Amino acid sequence: MALKERIGTVVSDKMDKTVVVAVINRYPHPTYKKIVSRTTRYKAHDPENTCVLGDRVKIRESRPLSAHKRWAIEEILNKTSQNKEVKK
Repeated sequence: MALKERIGTVVSDKMDKTVVVAVINRYPHPTYKKIVSRTTRYKAHDPENTCVLGDRVKIRESRPLSAHKRWAIEEILNKTSQNKEVKK
């Protein structure tokens, strides 16, 4: 079975080794045919704390790493120009 992959934007990097990635799913409404956007937020594992707010990333499904963390960062597609402070 292939692992699922999603592409989204980092919306929070305040946790240690974890980022929150928002994935936007666009689909036509079944009755009205207007394009509707639905946002899903995933907690993803970032072991080196390399992702910062606004980065575009690819995440993949992984084993359960905590109570809510089921995804891991596979690669950073677009890096933002923010300077990341050192977490202590």
